[in-house]
Amino acid sequence: MRSLLLAGVLALGLAAAARPAEAADVRVFVRHEIGDYAAWKKAYDEFGATRKKLGVIAHEVYRSIENPNDVTVMNDFKTLEKAKAYAASPELKAAMMKAGVTGTPQIWFTTRAEK
Repeated sequence: MRSLLLAGVLALGLAAAARPAEAADVRVFVRHEIGDYAAWKKAYDEFGATRKKLGVIAHEVYRSIENPNDVTVMNDFKTLEKAKAYAASPELKAAMMKAGVTGTPQIWFTTRAEK
């Protein structure tokens, strides 16, 4: 009985480790041109608390090798609903304008493919 209980606790621990509490189900990519990376990055960093409030649980920034003002941002969310609400939020639109985003951003929503 004791070994069965231990096996159950071990299995539960492994299951929890396999999927962290903050695991993302949706990843959103936003690609856009900017006028000045330093100014954009400052505005991006200042938006951090709002980004978190709007449901972003992880994020990363990438720059094109050929054009350093071509930026792709990756944001993780727990649900597609939160991701879509974030992408449509007036706060994000205002932050992008403040940051010097030029043109229309490309936005696409993804989810992890089955293994």
